[in-house]
Amino acid sequence: MSNVTVCCRFRPLSSKEKRDDGDSVCIRSLDTETFIFKDEKEEESTFSFDRVFYKESVQSDVYQFLALPIIQGAVNAINGTIITYGQTGAGKTYSMEGPNILERDELTKGLLPRVVDGLFQCTKSVDGSDKHSIKLSMVEIYMEKVSSRSHCIYIFTVQRELTETRAKTGKVVLVDLAGSEKVEKTGAEGKVLEEAKTINKSLSALGNVINALTCGSPTKASHIPYRDSKLTRILQDALGGNSRTVLLCCCSPSTSNATETLSTLRFGTRAKHIKASPFVNRIEDKLAKQHGAVVPSKDESCERILNRLRERLDVEDVEFLEDLFRLEGILFDPNSVDDLESACEDISLRTISSLQQALEELVFSIEELQSENKALKSRIAAAKKSNDEHKETIENASVMRKILDILSSSMLWVRSFPLPKMLK
Repeated sequence: MSNVTVCCRFRPLSSKEKRDDGDSVCIRSLDTETFIFKDEKEEESTFSFDRVFYKESVQSDVYQFLALPIIQGAVNAINGTIITYGQTGAGKTYSMEGPNILERDELTKGLLPRVVDGLFQCTKSVDGSDKHSIKLSMVEIYMEKVSSRSHCIYIFTVQRELTETRAKTGKVVLVDLAGSEKVEKTGAEGKVLEEAKTINKSLSALGNVINALTCGSPTKASHIPYRDSKLTRILQDALGGNSRTVLLCCCSPSTSNATETLSTLRFGTRAKHIKASPFVNRIEDKLAKQHGAVVPSKDESCERILNRLRERLDVEDVEFLEDLFRLEGILFDPNSVDDLESACEDISLRTISSLQQALEELVFSIEELQSENKALKSRIAAAKKSNDEHKETIENASVMRKILDILSSSMLWVRSFPLPKMLK
């Protein structure tokens, strides 16, 4: 068992913060692990973390301390996760990705591009006879279809083939959480307000999970609310599971953001007490059948997987995965938790774009049908009006015909009497 590694990074003051508050800051550094924080009431508190990166720190410092050990572990089949947390504008995305691509260089590039380079360098440094494959998956969790405020997750899967029949797999997961913020401070309205509420709700669910992991009874198993949000479901292994986990708390040193910074520091302090159990993932035997092991059929594998999933997912989720299994033709050993999670992840990520496209096409079709329906209603109304006018015309014509018939009959009757006799 090992604790989650928690680090803290303070960005430099922004031009707006300097303009509003000058060079006033709410922290005073003591060393690379400890600093003093001063809140809005001028009360001081001491915080200690595994490493503190002050404004003078550079991107390579963060990479060397946080990411490099995770990468080395993943190449040796030990899972690792790096999570950035903090308020909006605290430097999470800068730490994870770096500045925008036009301003990025070797010094400023963030964890993501450095992890890519590091994975390939580490695979080259191991036994040259081993074959490695590296796969990257990416998923975003947000409320709106397109949004700049979202949880962004990068999943690197590194497979090392020891022999033709044996391989082992490790994962590196990078999580760039959406920023937490005070709605009354940002003045958000409308869709932006709803988006902020959704993001804060998922971050609150993450906080609840951390509280449950750190405050539960050591002798009695307690419920961990992983299923309260999509975010906590995805991070279940990173939080108290089979993974080396690093939390990078990104903060603003400005006194104007002291309340938000204090909230972030308290979150990191709680996370320090989470226990994880990272271990080397088991070696997969690709030709187990040749060594006497029984390889289950596809149907048996899927059924056993679904039985295990039923213990953790809703009925609708299991039925959905069952359909996906049939479509994708999954075949692997369901006794392996890593295989199970990898397969579910692959299925989800492989189908999410097609499902989203199908949904967009369905919405477009519905909009077209609604437009056609509206046009048809207009045409029906016009046709009905025309029909009513036509009926009225026919009725009027019928009345006129009857009048003409009466007049015609009257004229014939009149003509039937001789005029001279009538005059006599």
